[in-house]
Amino acid sequence: MSTGFADWNLEKPIADAIVKLGWKKPTEIQIEAIPIARRGTDVVGQAKTGSGKTAAFGIPIIEKCESNGIPQAIILCPTRELAVQVSEEISLLQGEKGLAIQTVYGGTDLEKQAARLAKGADIIVGTPGRVIDMTKRGHLNLKQIAFFCLDEADRMLDMGFFPDILWVFENMPNRKQTLLFSATFPQEIIDAADEFMSEAVHVMSDDLEVDIPEIELNAIRIGRANKLWVLGRIIANMDENGQMLVFSNTKRMVDVLVERLSKFRMKSVGLHGDIPQNKRERILNNFKEGKERILIATDVAARGIDVDGITVVVNYDLPDDTESFVHRIGRTGRMGRSGEAWSFVSKEDRGALEKIASTWNLTIPYVEVPALPKGMDRDPVRKRDDWDEVSDSFGMVRVNLSIGKAESTKRALSDWIISQAKIQEIVLGEITQDEKSSQVEIHVQKVAYVMDVIKARDYNGRKLKPVIVDA
Repeated sequence: MSTGFADWNLEKPIADAIVKLGWKKPTEIQIEAIPIARRGTDVVGQAKTGSGKTAAFGIPIIEKCESNGIPQAIILCPTRELAVQVSEEISLLQGEKGLAIQTVYGGTDLEKQAARLAKGADIIVGTPGRVIDMTKRGHLNLKQIAFFCLDEADRMLDMGFFPDILWVFENMPNRKQTLLFSATFPQEIIDAADEFMSEAVHVMSDDLEVDIPEIELNAIRIGRANKLWVLGRIIANMDENGQMLVFSNTKRMVDVLVERLSKFRMKSVGLHGDIPQNKRERILNNFKEGKERILIATDVAARGIDVDGITVVVNYDLPDDTESFVHRIGRTGRMGRSGEAWSFVSKEDRGALEKIASTWNLTIPYVEVPALPKGMDRDPVRKRDDWDEVSDSFGMVRVNLSIGKAESTKRALSDWIISQAKIQEIVLGEITQDEKSSQVEIHVQKVAYVMDVIKARDYNGRKLKPVIVDA
């Protein structure tokens, strides 16, 4: 099988564009999918974010379309950001061919988009809802479409778009070729492919193992109260030419993080669905151009981000599903470049991280919080006491004391703590002892106070040196 762009005898504008882009060798999904798609065969492709899949479907579509101002191909994407990204990459790949490529997505003025369509479009890149709107209003005729591509089908399913996609399928009776790309294949997608695609060639891996070259994966055990402290450390250690993408699960937390980082003199920008579309595009462009170093985003908003300069990804919140984790960390280490991904894991999140690691066959080691870089003697964000993170399900925190059972009984130790701290007996839980130490359970609401008392007093002429035992 040929493994070079030059071996495929591509149209000259495309071949020239690939040379200009500096691409030397096709990626695996490009090698598998492009020759088949160029023959006009339907293709179902399994491809991860960052694998070069846009070119895998974009090059065959560009070759099949003519510059006549009549829509011949539609590419559906789950988000506005991804639609813009795909449109930009296809524009680069067509080189000097002269195709009119129009984006069609919600959140912007429909009539303005309709006016651009009226001037002529050869390839449409859009989101399902707006494509349906345009069709029902008479601005777009799906019966003209010969080539249809569905990008990131699994994400479409997650976002509830599948009924819309089926509507588009059913209103496109004259399509000659269908291309479907997805990172994973839930049963609904397999069923749709079987129903709407004829004798499709499946180009997909046999298992769920994810190849993530050059990405260093790390996890840090940390409670919510100190996530910002750790983020400050990671930012302090970031290379001066690097860029960071931070993921949060909610729009509110995106705004909060931008505000809090600003308070500690660390500039960042946020990206989520409630930000007006023109502002979102401006933020993305600034990030792509390197004018912004730190972008904080939700999963949906970050879906279309394709920025080569991202060197660090931070999961401030672990995602709600395992597939989103792969999409997130795929934002760095793009096309063979190096990168690192950090995941903040609270006590409640540990099971979720184990599920992510086992599902995708990943090794995600727990590591210590990065040290401050050389020359920096003060944390950007101060560490806080986080007793909730070290308490058990009954609200008890285990404290180690440097006195063994040969020097004190459990009862004597308990009575001394109660009398010195003037607390009720119920505040203390179980006490365990070995030869050199004792572990005392103290309720989370009183643990800081009791530890201060123990530090300040002597027990039979000695210090007990209280230390928290990690839950």
